[in-house]
Amino acid sequence: MRIFVFGHSGQVATELRALDGDGLEITALNRAAADLTDPAACAATIEAHAPDAVINAAAYTAVDKAESDPISANLINAQAPAAMARVCAARDIPFVSISTDYVFSGEGTAPWQPDDPAYPQGVYGSTKRDGEIMIEEIGGRFAILRTSWVVSPHGNNFVKTMLRLGAERDALTIVADQIGGPTAAAEIAQACVTIAKTLVSDPETAGIYHFAGTPDTSWADFARAIFQQAGITCAVTDIPSADYPTPAKRPLNSRLDCTTTQAAFGIPRPDWRDSLTRILTQLHFPKD
Repeated sequence: MRIFVFGHSGQVATELRALDGDGLEITALNRAAADLTDPAACAATIEAHAPDAVINAAAYTAVDKAESDPISANLINAQAPAAMARVCAARDIPFVSISTDYVFSGEGTAPWQPDDPAYPQGVYGSTKRDGEIMIEEIGGRFAILRTSWVVSPHGNNFVKTMLRLGAERDALTIVADQIGGPTAAAEIAQACVTIAKTLVSDPETAGIYHFAGTPDTSWADFARAIFQQAGITCAVTDIPSADYPTPAKRPLNSRLDCTTTQAAFGIPRPDWRDSLTRILTQLHFPKD
């Protein structure tokens, strides 16, 4: 199966590249091959090569920067995925696009269902939601996979930040009123491939799905788990989000109901504690 991946060095794209082989031919497109700020060029790339499936693992993920750069965020998060979806629908190519819990308001405590009303609170979430709407309207063999709190041994993410800060300091204050499911990029990559394969044989599974690690936790408790598994002594003090203001509002409730994902594709929620162990092993923690 020939899969084109938009994105190359991001966390999920890196893990998708690692799946190349064993019947999968993964071609990950960097900016030189497919500039996300040029949606027409992205579409032309699919037209020219006609892969068996397309996975969009690229996004404008600088949540705070997006508040002052809405044009770029819209091009990358909305217009480019829509252009990809249009070509894929026209050629009957399965298309999987990764989205985010930021499309929701972040209110309440109940896990978000895929069909719950979306009320994004910032530019990042709004542009991702705009992309979702266009992909859904275009139709075809598509799946939008919303996920949350992505971590891996690659790039910048919460696990690597905690390992760095935990080694430098004896104590940290971490937000404790934001709740969600940490999700390993490797698990997301495998889920995307599974979904793409299913869309080939069963186009009726097209739609919006959720995928996140379990159990739901807070950033503060996630930090404690990282330090415990990594063998780092660093005290964590809980603080509310109000004590850590950011340009873009973070959702307090990032819980995602993933029931329909397991029903449609047989993909269970991964236990993030096991995923964390694998990530720390790759990063050579705990230190000998």
